[in-house]
Amino acid sequence: MIGCYDFCGHYEWTFEWLRQLGGHALVRAYWDEAIHQDAQIHASQLIGEKGIDGMKEYWGPTLANEGAVYERTVTDDTFRIDMHQCPSKGFLIRNGLNQYNDYCDHCMGWIGPMMQQAGFVIDHEHNHCGQCWWEMRRKDDLSSPSSPGALGGAGDVRLRPDWKSPHTDHYARATDPDDKTSL
Repeated sequence: MIGCYDFCGHYEWTFEWLRQLGGHALVRAYWDEAIHQDAQIHASQLIGEKGIDGMKEYWGPTLANEGAVYERTVTDDTFRIDMHQCPSKGFLIRNGLNQYNDYCDHCMGWIGPMMQQAGFVIDHEHNHCGQCWWEMRRKDDLSSPSSPGALGGAGDVRLRPDWKSPHTDHYARATDPDDKTSL
């Protein structure tokens, strides 16, 4: 059995292998089918049944068990995560592993379809350096994403001096991992 961090390297290699085999469409199908519809079916069920309360139940223990350095902000209408140190992307960076061009995209690849199925939309941004933010709201909530610090306070990852990178990806009200638009 491989350790959880070693898994990240194999996971990333698999994404690139699938891309070479069948393009980005095959990678997206893998994220949706193997992660969203199989490995994370418990998350889909929990969030589908309990909404924001289910998000608290799922992401609290999951991120703590993975050793993530993050802040969480929850209101009646919004669930926000500010990831300051993603443990899996951090492992890849520390070990010089860079097979797949956008490892961070796999989160939107399975979480996007899961949230859409549960009736939520996502505003999300990641910088390819192990930092990202997510705001999840019911699909009928037309609120714009919060401005830096407005919802997440001092824990908002966008307030970090090293937040921006030349390869920052934006997903505005995304339910589709290919729906990258400027916020």
